[in-house]
Parts: sequence; C-alpha cells; structure tokens
Amino acid sequence: MPAILRAIHADITTLAVDAIVNAANKTLLGGGGVDGAIHRAAGPGLLACCRTLNGCGTGEAKITPGFCLPARYVIHTAGPVWRDGEHGEPALLAACYRHALELAAQAGLETIAFPCIGTGVYGYPPVLAAPCALSAVREALTRLPGIREVIFCCFSEGEQRRYEGLLGSEAR
Repeated sequence: MPAILRAIHADITTLAVDAIVNAANKTLLGGGGVDGAIHRAAGPGLLACCRTLNGCGTGEAKITPGFCLPARYVIHTAGPVWRDGEHGEPALLAACYRHALELAAQAGLETIAFPCIGTGVYGYPPVLAAPCALSAVREALTRLPGIREVIFCCFSEGEQRRYEGLLGSEAR
C-alpha cells in the first residue's frame, strides 16, 4: 500500500508520530525557528545528545531520540542556504528529504513529519521548495516501502494550501 502524503497546519513539536524532522543548522546545537522550538520542547537531553553527533553537513541527516517530545525520534537535517538556485540548492534540499526518509526506514519507522525545510531564515523560496520536497519524497518512497505516512507540517495556512494543491488527489 502506498504511503499517505498529507499537509497540515500545526506545531511540529506537538505531533505524535514516529519521527519529526528538524530543519537544523549544521552544528545541530539549536537555533531559531523550527530548530529552536524542537530543542525547547524536547528538553536538555536533545542538546546533550546532539553534542555527540559532530554536526551535520548540508543535505545530510542524523537521528536522535525525541526525549520530551510526543515523537519518538528527531531526524535532524541541515538545509541549504538559498543563494540564487544556481549553486546546487535544489539537489541539497532534495537530499535533506531523501536522507531523512532513509534514516527513518533504517530505524523501522512508519510515520514522519517534515517542516518546510530551508524556507525560513535560510531563504529558500517556498514556491520552489514545496515541489522539490514533494518530488524528493515521492522518489524516495518508491524505494522505502515501510514508510506508511508522510506529513508536511506547515507553519502557515498558506503553505498548507500550497502543499495540498501540489498533492491534489494524492492527499488523504
């Protein structure tokens, strides 16, 4: 059975899924936006664990327990900083989604929620990020049959509508 793909408008730190994805910086030591919110909600254990990971390269992903979050795990990925789209940004953004899904599958996880990676302080235009994210997820899911549900957790209703429009009848 193919994975369910859906978009919601919610606070990602409140989702009871197998894993939430953290749009982290390369240090993995917390920051602003989604990253800061996840670190605050997870508690000090997350920061202590992240200190042992030696950071994360752009497009890569690393997994930790969820600590005080309702999600069992946090998959941290460092998105690309938008320059102009001509410096590998689309490939790096796609790699964030692909590597996060691969880690989830390796850990036997079935449900995962993504924020809109890179569209905050990293400046990736949301109108370009959403189709890139969906394409990367769809491609990865063809190789990862254990993933049952992928949630695109949007910070705004407008972003949710963008994803729903792209998902079309595929959204359930």
